[in-house]
Amino acid sequence: MSPASLSFQPNADTAQPALVHLLHDAEKRSSVLSLAATEEYIFSGTQCKYISVWDKKTFALTNTLRGHTGSVLALEYAKEKQWLFSSSGDSTVRIWSTASLKPIYVLDPYLETGAGDLFALAWSSNLQTIYIGCQNTSLQWYDFNMLGQVSSPPSSHDELQSPTPGSATPGGSAPRKAHKFFDSYPQYERKPADIFANNGTGGQVHGSSSPVLDGDAPQQGYLSVPASNVIDSAHFGYIYCMALLTTPDGTLHLATGSGDELVKLWSCTPKGPKLVHEFACTHGAVLALIVKDDTIYAGCQDGYVKILDLETKTLVRTIIVQEGVDILSMTLIGSDLYTCSANGWVKRWSASFDCAASWAAHDGIVLSSIATRRNVNDEDFRLVTGGNDSCIKIWEALPSKEKTPRMSSTEITPAFGAEVHTDTLTYALSKFVSIPSISCFPSNREDCRQAAIWLKKCLAQLGAHTALLPTGEEKNPLVLGTFEGTKSERPKLRVLFYGHYDVIPAPPDGWITDPFTLTGRNGCLYGRGVTDDKGPIIAVACAAADLLAQRALEIDLVFLIEGEEECGSTGFGECVRKYKDAIGHIDAILVSNSTWIAEDTPCITYGLRGVVHCALEISSDLPDLHSGIEGGAVQEPMFDMIKLLATLTDNQRRVQIPDFYDRVRPQTSEEEGLYRLLSGITRQPASSLVSRWREPSLTVHTIEISGPKNSTVIPGTVKAQISLRIVPDQDLDTIVQSLCDHLKNSFKGFDSPNKLDINVRHTADWWLGNLDDPWFKALEDSVREEWGMEPLRIREGGSIPSVPWLEKEFRCHALHLPMGQSSDQAHLPNERISLINLNKGRAVVQRFLRTIVERDIPPAT
Repeated sequence: MSPASLSFQPNADTAQPALVHLLHDAEKRSSVLSLAATEEYIFSGTQCKYISVWDKKTFALTNTLRGHTGSVLALEYAKEKQWLFSSSGDSTVRIWSTASLKPIYVLDPYLETGAGDLFALAWSSNLQTIYIGCQNTSLQWYDFNMLGQVSSPPSSHDELQSPTPGSATPGGSAPRKAHKFFDSYPQYERKPADIFANNGTGGQVHGSSSPVLDGDAPQQGYLSVPASNVIDSAHFGYIYCMALLTTPDGTLHLATGSGDELVKLWSCTPKGPKLVHEFACTHGAVLALIVKDDTIYAGCQDGYVKILDLETKTLVRTIIVQEGVDILSMTLIGSDLYTCSANGWVKRWSASFDCAASWAAHDGIVLSSIATRRNVNDEDFRLVTGGNDSCIKIWEALPSKEKTPRMSSTEITPAFGAEVHTDTLTYALSKFVSIPSISCFPSNREDCRQAAIWLKKCLAQLGAHTALLPTGEEKNPLVLGTFEGTKSERPKLRVLFYGHYDVIPAPPDGWITDPFTLTGRNGCLYGRGVTDDKGPIIAVACAAADLLAQRALEIDLVFLIEGEEECGSTGFGECVRKYKDAIGHIDAILVSNSTWIAEDTPCITYGLRGVVHCALEISSDLPDLHSGIEGGAVQEPMFDMIKLLATLTDNQRRVQIPDFYDRVRPQTSEEEGLYRLLSGITRQPASSLVSRWREPSLTVHTIEISGPKNSTVIPGTVKAQISLRIVPDQDLDTIVQSLCDHLKNSFKGFDSPNKLDINVRHTADWWLGNLDDPWFKALEDSVREEWGMEPLRIREGGSIPSVPWLEKEFRCHALHLPMGQSSDQAHLPNERISLINLNKGRAVVQRFLRTIVERDIPPAT
């Protein structure tokens, strides 16, 4: 099946940036877990407990910072202080001078080793506070403004001395207890640990003949996080990552990501963080966070990146980097996002979420990454990555300035995403069409399931929260996707968009191209399902994604896409009722599953006929017989069937079922005027439109016989398929009962020894929209504004069973926006849709969703 990602793939010849330099300490082969950079140095925190210091100009290893007794999990640079913070699996945070490369402080978290591994750090220069994300799920912080309450803080070039016996530690906390690791004496001395043991934290100059001994190391200040600076159980999982940002209102916020699959947003104040919002990522642990302006990028364990908007508190997009492959680090350079994964690959994503580059960066796992300028005043950045292959690699990484090439609307190569790029709408549609989701063939049941899975991922990448809803055994699932609008004080309107991902069969006879390969020709896209109904589904989804990206979606748009529409929507109603709470309250229903009446004038559909499908079978107790032997001696089932079908209509084709026309709604003068207008446009008699749209009808579809079907056989069984199309205000249940009664009574009058079986297989009610409804007016105005012409109000002779059912179930009005043209060949060979119609359909939906908010249309009651 097609890959799940909607992102265009890069050209392999130009995808990999230049590798500037490789850094590797042969003496200490160890995974590079964390990175930081200053104007002079690159710092790398390793699994082997050291921090390596590399000169940015010469790329030489100039120093090694020692002191941690566990892996160095995070590094954070405080530029204005020239401090480097490092956190470790030894449950300490150490502070180093980036000028002298000497230790300054050791900071113990609250509970000391009980806090576990310290996975994440974030420094606020405004608050002079370091935030610490802990393995024990606590969020802790230390305010360095507290240092002034005891003694002057150290400069970047000096180191604090240890406190005198019995004195308070800097920060005003109680006297520090001896630490069993950092205050221990050599084992041979057999002395208990105390705060004056000073066992350890010198620096070693690379290349020196002897290390700096512990006794020669400068004394350090010891700090402790007070109990008041702790939020226990800040998450229900390890806190793996953090990032600081300022929201549009000027408030400093801290974002935290955890193994509980949540991103939490905290308002940072001098008194500590306060939780203000939670984002559910639902794709495994959040292992990496990065922020830009009012946007959070959250890298997840399952290979997804969730893009979260802070102003609207909504999910605006999902990128599938590679499913099932952890994203361990991310870096932003300009508008480009670099994702680093557990398979060793780095990918570069443009502002439009296209994959602009992809390459195998490390032989193993990419564990860390940062961006750093080439020189102090240089505008160009480099990407630095670290892996478990003990290597640090420096890549040339110029921010993207080019625009993604787009295709001409007059010619599209079938191989979407290969030799060419195209916009997200047609790119996604090409993948959707490639899945032969034919619901009436059992052999395509798995294809239907894969289409549902693909659509679920597609909607998720475009910014929706998605799920599959089971409809029962051997039935195709529903796809539920919710694009959440901006949160506000007043209740949001909720619009349900209904569609179907299943298609009818596409025998190759008559097709110019492969029906399951999207092909562009003369401004149209060809393929099974492009107009019925895959094209409109993707167009509406892209409309929602566009509004999300613009932070302009102010309603909730709920997608409910079924996979059995072409087979009568079996299981649909039961499933919707079962999961009605998950779907939520609905104020209006939007449908796009039909075509215009002509080629050049946009339309709005406001009516559909209902349908009753009925199977008849007349059979004898005898086997198939030879007409030369038994002809005339038996009452043949075929004659009974012919006579029975003949009772259904008269010579003027009027249906003879009793009371059939009694409740048909009379035609109004306004309708007469509309039909005259449409007759002039379509060049069809007005009476033909009336017969097709607003009058009921009966059709005999098939007659089948048993036996070898040659001219000498009397068939023992004869079957027929008939249907009724019903209109306002005929009652569906009454019509079904009248049909069955008429058939039974007529057959009884034949006094035949044969048996009649009647099976009403499928029914759907009629639907008529409210032309005076403010929702309809908003849609009509949106079409008019986008197309620059007055849309035609039309009805359809066909039926969409789910539309009237949804309208009754959710007690709100439905709206029907056709996107295709009359020549789109739905259900026929060479099905197509115009690129202009597809893109304008997307634009109309955007206008409509904006308009209903601007006009303050009241929600359904």
